Amino acid sequence: MNNMFDVIVVGGGHAGCEAALASAKLGCKTLFITLKIDKIGFMSCNPAIGGVGKGQLVKEVDALGGEMGKAADATLIQFRMLNSSKGYAARSSRAQIDRKRYNMYMRNYVLSRENLTVLEDEAIGLDIQKGACKGVNTKHHGIIASRAAILTPGTFLNGIIHIGMEHSQGGRIGESASCELSKNLSSTGLRMLRLKTGTTPRLDGKTIDFSGLAAQEGDKNIIPFSFWTEKIGIEQKPCFVTSTNCRTRDIIMENLDRSPLYTGKIKSTGVRYCPSIEDKIFKFPDRISHTIFLEPEGLDTDEYYPNGISTSLPYDVQEKIVHSIAGLEKAEITKPGYGIEYDVVDPTELNATLEAKAVKGLFLAGQIDGTTGYEEAASLGLMAGINAAMQIKAKAPIVLDRSQGYIGVLIDDLVTKGTAEPYRMFTSRVEYRLTVREDNAHIRLSGIGRSLGLLSGEQFTKVEKEKENIEEIKKALKTMSVTAGKEINDLLEKKFSQTPLRGPTTLYGLLKRPGITLDDVMGMAKWDGRYSYSEKIQAEIDTKYEGYIRRELSYISKFKKIEKMHIPEGFDYLRVTGLSREIKEKLSKFKPRSLGQASRVSGVTPAAIALLMVKLHAQE
Repeated sequence: MNNMFDVIVVGGGHAGCEAALASAKLGCKTLFITLKIDKIGFMSCNPAIGGVGKGQLVKEVDALGGEMGKAADATLIQFRMLNSSKGYAARSSRAQIDRKRYNMYMRNYVLSRENLTVLEDEAIGLDIQKGACKGVNTKHHGIIASRAAILTPGTFLNGIIHIGMEHSQGGRIGESASCELSKNLSSTGLRMLRLKTGTTPRLDGKTIDFSGLAAQEGDKNIIPFSFWTEKIGIEQKPCFVTSTNCRTRDIIMENLDRSPLYTGKIKSTGVRYCPSIEDKIFKFPDRISHTIFLEPEGLDTDEYYPNGISTSLPYDVQEKIVHSIAGLEKAEITKPGYGIEYDVVDPTELNATLEAKAVKGLFLAGQIDGTTGYEEAASLGLMAGINAAMQIKAKAPIVLDRSQGYIGVLIDDLVTKGTAEPYRMFTSRVEYRLTVREDNAHIRLSGIGRSLGLLSGEQFTKVEKEKENIEEIKKALKTMSVTAGKEINDLLEKKFSQTPLRGPTTLYGLLKRPGITLDDVMGMAKWDGRYSYSEKIQAEIDTKYEGYIRRELSYISKFKKIEKMHIPEGFDYLRVTGLSREIKEKLSKFKPRSLGQASRVSGVTPAAIALLMVKLHAQE
């Protein structure tokens, strides 16, 4: 440990794994510090990857050269495409994951990488000299020198666990918190916030009565998260559905005086879109039933995760809640649910590269940035690892804008707008979601992954071949035609209730019809094209939504113009005549990198942007 490292990554969760792997793959000598090596890549909460807005993040991490998608494919035990009845822009992949196998996959992958040293120790502080991070201070190995550091402590930063009125320090149940590091971070001048999250009790599946519960099977057509996964070869398992009832509501209402949420013990802000069961019952007392999904934790365990009853109520109340629910009358709790409060850094303290504005060479990723979720953490970790490496190599940073992907929206929202609660990604946060869909992530972003060296030439060649095939399909649609006939018209009427054909038409025109798919068109034309699911879906979307896509691309073009107007480092807003004092102070604090980012700072008016545009043009 006496040697100089290029990058030190602190924290072994999803952000830490992606950060360390990216840094090492990019040729940086990387040290990965974790409290417990056997917990690398551990899933602290629900046994699932993906979800609405989150599946897109996993696909983008994969397209850039990250590992989460491949790890999920190797360990998924149920796959579902969410919002499959809606348009393609809203569809998101979600998979139940074998928690133990995912942990083993990621740990073994990390331990086998070149340029990557793993150290089991606790980071207790940073070595900061003249405003730059020069290393990390550890409990057992002292100060270890580095040229950059990436902090990914998850919920461990001064974490406090709440189970009823019992409170103890911890980053995860049964594991100690990182308190000294939190104090050290506060001393750097970074603005700290306090957030809260929670998890459900775990149940022994051998004590659950599944006989009266509805099984929720996965999709038969499993679409891998990773573009480079050939097939899914692991056994699949169903989830089961149950719900709360009047008795559950009464138990919770009778015990609110023992809830840390409602007695004032927990003061920090929790996750808006994943509230505790007591929060749901209190805020919606007239709603009797709240759905609970019983999710298997793996193939080699009987443990289940009852998604929907996250709670910090006392253990005895948790038992009563569980036993009030159909199918769980005799269920045994293997681990209690709990709430956890932890420190984070105000994300507006960060640049779009995820480097702290006040400390050169210090990057932050994951929940410390104010997010919640494995997928958000992995995305931030990957980008922090990339940009730490780019800084060391004296190369330009990689910053995705809002038109390039969900990762760009995630980071821009955090560093520009900040957050007062744990941030969760949704499709609704993305302005250009018709063109930054889940299915085309590799088309959009693999060029960046290849240019960095995170993707191999063979991987990129496969993407380029798919692009060619998509264009080939679209060309064939416009050149091939079918004629009106009884066979086709009977099929149109029977399957789609469509107006019959009156004369010949191109396959392109036929595919434009509502409800018609590319497979239908290929069948009508007796066209035996051998294309992948991904190729057909993208060709179909490009055809059906051609006009909408063209309009969105025009919006993106306008967005790019203002986004490309970079604001020089050190730009003096105080000298811009016509800006209000409030706007001058806000822009001086946020230090936006472009006119586009300045326009998204709260309180900055269109008139102010127009003034800045004139000023920037005058300086050219």
